[in-house]
Amino acid sequence: MDLYIKLFEVLFPVFFVVGIGYYLGKKNPKIDTTFITNFAANVGTPAMIIYALNPANISFDIFKNYFWYYLIAIVCFFIVGIIFLYIQNTKDIIRELPPFVMPNTGNMGLPICLFAYGSQGLGVSAAISALIILCHFTLGVFLAARKFSIDVIIKSPPFYAIIVAIFILYYDLRLPVFIENTTFLLMYATIFLILMSLGIALTRLKVFSINKAIFSSIGRVILGPLIGYLLILYFGLEGFAAGVLLIQCSMPSAILNYLVGSIYSPKKIVDNIASMIVVSTLMSFITIPLVVFFALKYFN
Repeated sequence: MDLYIKLFEVLFPVFFVVGIGYYLGKKNPKIDTTFITNFAANVGTPAMIIYALNPANISFDIFKNYFWYYLIAIVCFFIVGIIFLYIQNTKDIIRELPPFVMPNTGNMGLPICLFAYGSQGLGVSAAISALIILCHFTLGVFLAARKFSIDVIIKSPPFYAIIVAIFILYYDLRLPVFIENTTFLLMYATIFLILMSLGIALTRLKVFSINKAIFSSIGRVILGPLIGYLLILYFGLEGFAAGVLLIQCSMPSAILNYLVGSIYSPKKIVDNIASMIVVSTLMSFITIPLVVFFALKYFN
C-alpha cells in the first residue's frame, strides 16, 4: 500500500500542473506562452542545471557514468526510430527522427525523478537532461536542417550552464549559499511553468495522422523503457540511479523537437512531429505510472 501512496505522491503534482495548463489553454486559446519559453530557455533551465548538478546532489563520477549510459540509450533510440520510420515507408527519415531520439527528460522526467528519489534523483536526471539539451541544439538542428550550425549552441544559455556545472562537479566546489538559494527558487518556478506550458501546448498541437502517430509513439513510450531496462541489466546497475535511468527512458517526445523542426523542416514533417508529441504524451499518462511503479519497487 505504501508503494501505491508513493506513486500517487510522485505523479499527482506533475499531472495536476499539466492539467492546469491544459485547462488554461482550452479556456483561452490565445494565451501567450512567449514569456514562459523565454524564461525557461534563458534563465530557468540554466539555473536548474547549476542547482541540480552540484556536488550536494551528484558526484562527478555518477554524472559521467550516467551521461554515457544515456548516450548509449540515445543510439538505441536512433536505431528504433530508423526501423519504425522505414516500416512506415517514410520519405524523409532523417528529419522525422528527433521525436524518437530526444524524449521529454526535462519538462516531465526531471520533476518525476525529483519527487520519486529526492535530490539524488534530481542530480542524475539533470545529468541526463543536460545530454538531451546538448542533443537538441546539435543533433536536433542537424537532423531538422540537414546541416550543423554552431551558432545555435553558442547562443544557448543552457550550454554555458552545463559547462559551469561540469566545472563545479569536477573540482567538487560548493555553491555559495546565496547562489544555491537563488537557483533553487528559479528551478522550482521553472518546473511549474514548463509543466503548465506542456498542458497549454497539448491544446494547440494537432494530430494529422493518428495511425502513424500511434505506431511511432509505441517506439518512444514502450520500447524506450525496455531499452532502459536492458541497459540496466547489461551494466549491472542498481539503486535510485538505475530507477532514474529507466524513468527518463520512458518519457514521451519532447516539445522542443517541434520548436526546432518548425524552424528548419518542411510543414508536413513538422505536422508529423507534432502528431507524435501529442500521442506519445497522451500514451505516457498510462505508461509512465507503470514504469515509475516498477522503478520504485525494484530500484530504490
